[in-house]
Amino acid sequence: MRLKNVLIVVKDIKKSIAFYKELFGLEVILDNDGNVILTEGLVLQDKAIWENFIKRDIIPMNHSSELYFEESDIEDFAVRLDAYHEPIQYVNRLMEHDWGQKVIRFYDPDGNLIEVGTPMN
Repeated sequence: MRLKNVLIVVKDIKKSIAFYKELFGLEVILDNDGNVILTEGLVLQDKAIWENFIKRDIIPMNHSSELYFEESDIEDFAVRLDAYHEPIQYVNRLMEHDWGQKVIRFYDPDGNLIEVGTPMN
């Protein structure tokens, strides 16, 4: 068995596609009307569809998961993030851990937590 995709719930599919394309370079592989598969295995699910399926409310910023990306030129990424045309809500701006890894944490437009860090290899 292997993990195929990671699904996150979003209110506005088009806005989320643009966010992940413009900042992370992800492309649409399949658009199935409310269920969009992006490169790197990220799936965007329309909030209304997901709520109907699970019969529960969605809780944004629940801090129970995180999408983790690696970027070797993290300083450039931090500049692009600051210049993004929508406001970004940060958990922490660019910082360096004691072990030398630089990271930045923030939320996507729907409150999904994202961390971008420099590679640790």
